Amino acid sequence: MDRLLVLARHGQSEWNLKNLFTGWKDPGLTELGIEEARLAGRRLKEMGVQFDVAFTSDLSRAQRTCKLILEEIGQSELKTIADQALNERDYGDLAGLNKDDARARWGEEQVHLWRRSYGVPPPGGESLKDTVARVLPYYIRHILPHVMRGERVLVAAHGNSLRALVMVLDGLTSETIPSLELATGIPLVYRLNADTTVADKKILTA
Repeated sequence: MDRLLVLARHGQSEWNLKNLFTGWKDPGLTELGIEEARLAGRRLKEMGVQFDVAFTSDLSRAQRTCKLILEEIGQSELKTIADQALNERDYGDLAGLNKDDARARWGEEQVHLWRRSYGVPPPGGESLKDTVARVLPYYIRHILPHVMRGERVLVAAHGNSLRALVMVLDGLTSETIPSLELATGIPLVYRLNADTTVADKKILTA
């Protein structure tokens, strides 16, 4: 049994490039983001990976990344399930604001707390703790059963929704998870044991 789980953050978005808080807003990929997604697919193809099912969020940058990865490995028609449970963390009132402008308005310390703490949400938005509470039940009910049946599963989503999964898979804590950064377009390849713990992990950097 492979029990293969691949996590891929979407390629660079237009708002990543502009240094804006994005959250549930829906900008598209930049040209670099498109190439990052294609390169992720090529890296997986070089490993000989074929998937049985893919999951993505309700947001177009993740959906297009998923599509581009699957195109590169020759699986454009693969069954793909989209759900807002895998959406990026909701940044609430910060969404659409330039991060430097937010620091000027609220102060470096406050914005850092909103961005990097585990339990403090921005105004009108979600904390990372809230995001974990949304993502983890979906993973347990809908994604993990496929993996444990020996299927190969792709999850193309977002920095914070995937950090929620990495927190569980890698055994990180509320103290250590805030410092974790996931690069755009870099697949994380997990193989799971029969008890759902991680047998092996690879980061497919260039």
